[in-house]
Amino acid sequence: MKVQNARPASWLKPWGMSLLVFALVLACYWPSLRGELIWNDPEYVPTPQLRSLEGLGRIWIQPGSTEQYYPLLYSALWLQCRLWGEQPLGYHLVNMALHAGAAVLFALVLLRLAVPGAWLAAFLFAVHPVHVESVAWITEQKNTLSLVFYLASALVYLRFDETRQRRAYLIALSLFLLSLPCKTVTATLPAALMVVLWWKRGRLSLRRDVAPLLPWLAFGAVAGMFTSWVERHYTGANGQEFTLPLLERVLVAGRALWFYLGHVVWPLQLNFVYPRWEPDPAVFWQWLFLLGAFVLAAALWAVRNRTRAPLATFLLFAGSLFPVLGVVYFYSMRYSWVWDHWQYLPDLAPIAFIAACLALGWESVALRWRPLGPALASLLILTLGVLTWQHTAMFHDNDTLYRMTLERNPDCWMAHNNLGADLAKSPGHVADALAHYEAALRIRPDYAEAHNNLGILLAKLSDRRAEALSQYEQALHFQPDFSEAHDNLANLLATIPGREVEAIAHYQEALRIKPDNADAHFNLAGLLAQLPGREAEAIAHYQEALRIKPDHVQAYNNLAVLFARQGRTEEAAKTWTRALQIDPGYDDARRNLQLLQQQAGR
Repeated sequence: MKVQNARPASWLKPWGMSLLVFALVLACYWPSLRGELIWNDPEYVPTPQLRSLEGLGRIWIQPGSTEQYYPLLYSALWLQCRLWGEQPLGYHLVNMALHAGAAVLFALVLLRLAVPGAWLAAFLFAVHPVHVESVAWITEQKNTLSLVFYLASALVYLRFDETRQRRAYLIALSLFLLSLPCKTVTATLPAALMVVLWWKRGRLSLRRDVAPLLPWLAFGAVAGMFTSWVERHYTGANGQEFTLPLLERVLVAGRALWFYLGHVVWPLQLNFVYPRWEPDPAVFWQWLFLLGAFVLAAALWAVRNRTRAPLATFLLFAGSLFPVLGVVYFYSMRYSWVWDHWQYLPDLAPIAFIAACLALGWESVALRWRPLGPALASLLILTLGVLTWQHTAMFHDNDTLYRMTLERNPDCWMAHNNLGADLAKSPGHVADALAHYEAALRIRPDYAEAHNNLGILLAKLSDRRAEALSQYEQALHFQPDFSEAHDNLANLLATIPGREVEAIAHYQEALRIKPDNADAHFNLAGLLAQLPGREAEAIAHYQEALRIKPDHVQAYNNLAVLFARQGRTEEAAKTWTRALQIDPGYDDARRNLQLLQQQAGR
């Protein structure tokens, strides 16, 4: 069907509806504008060493320099960081705008396809509470940005499908390629387009429908495999906890599919981290989820000659979810098999189906009852909007996030550990922090991060330093390649007379595992500077720490001290000056520089 037939009669209507979508998103997500950086947001907002033009280059050419290898996403975050630094407000506004833009593009795609209830679908997508995690959590800008490119590509490709214009094809392909370095779940787009074309025509032509999308499938497959490789080698999605037999992965997939579908139609008791169930092929009822999915698919296939829409919806939903159903391992699967942000893109299909059913439903009722349709739709949108407003509170700050997570999932060891780390920053909450670390370890005794964090806290208590040593050793027992634990253990050993050699060995091991561990370079330099004849090594490690972390003022100060000790006064003065440029209130550097200048003036 031509676009003109699917669009409203006036250009004012789509513009007006678009503005209404943006207004609804702003209203529903208003509380999130006061939200702070949470959980791993600081790893997505570019770190100081990546904020230069050289850092931008590293984002593209150096996998592992960022939390995930999504270089276009990090480039967008790099630009935002240049505009407003680490202030969360700007990132939240961008995320909200991208979410609203995706909802509008969703409506335009449905209008081009002549799907009833296109704008209703856009409103439902915009205000659905299961999408709060994707919009209120800055880290998930990868969802909103990638979906904008995904839907824009789909919209232009549908135009190509009608006109067969080469220009439209190349624009659509370019938009698809731009979506992949934002988040590779968009690799499912060519398969989704084939499903849509089958739904429109009832069959697929190899030459007309499949052949143009073959290069897309190849690009998507390569991007998906590369993302999986990065997850294993750089993000940490490897080891025993990420090894699951095939039958158990199948069980996870079957149950997760119904979990996500349930949250589309009944979005209550949403959580940040859901309980991670244990798949067991010997438990018969766990197979019922998979059996139910096959029965549903068979039933929809049986009625395809009467209506293809239900089967197309199921294929689009399940196909878009496929990458996160356990086939590919992601690091966050260690905490839960299911996450709300993983269903952000897949929700398009069931929401479009629900909106179309509602639109057709009120068109089929008696004429006198039809005005109730928009009223009921408005009530549904309002209800979802209120739920979204309420759910945004969960993502305001770390303390709220972890406490609300634990209210709904008391066995979430990650939340206990992270809440403990937050509480440990306040001297008055040491006992509470200890309690949460201990709770995490009761639930999961082999949790290396909790052992390490508990060790950090105990090391600050003079009467419990022996326990701290034990905790670091436990962390390394369960995770021998834990660079930070080696560094922390070395820090403690360095304070014990006669154990300096052991400390140096652990520092070196920390750096072997993670050469870019700036803290380990800095700490090792501090120890070497105290040992006779090892100042040159200390200087080298301070310089390496500064290469990795250019704003490390303590490293500048300590390096300058060594320069001054060696009589390299000009270098010392420049280094202290650099420290004061970064932190004008750094009194140690100011005093040291003044003393150096006084001595030079004599």
